[in-house]
Amino acid sequence: MALNLNSVMLGSEDSKKLADFYAKVLGAPNSDWSDEARGWFGFQAGDSGLVIGPHSEVSGRSQQPGRIMLNFSTPEVKAEFERIKASGADVVAEPYEPGGGDGMLICTFADPDGNYFQLSTPWEPASS
Repeated sequence: MALNLNSVMLGSEDSKKLADFYAKVLGAPNSDWSDEARGWFGFQAGDSGLVIGPHSEVSGRSQQPGRIMLNFSTPEVKAEFERIKASGADVVAEPYEPGGGDGMLICTFADPDGNYFQLSTPWEPASS
């Protein structure tokens, strides 16, 4: 049986602030759904969801921001990098080619809780 990644949840002390940040990243006026009274917000991001809410075991900034990274794909990495950078996101790594000239670009940001997220060109598996 194949599994489908339905969503990723980010726990936060200030889920509203984090949701507002990701609304800007995703170019959305606000979350796709919310239970603001309880601090929960959800976004549809392609085929998956991004859910942001409070968690009893989360406080402060991430101590290991590279452990899990959100990856958003776009054919316009450089333009989206500039847009997100202008919105105030912390730049961790500017666009670079990890494959050494194959045209793939990746850049990395940190969100207000210190979690890393990346933009990359769409991955296309090699045909055999």
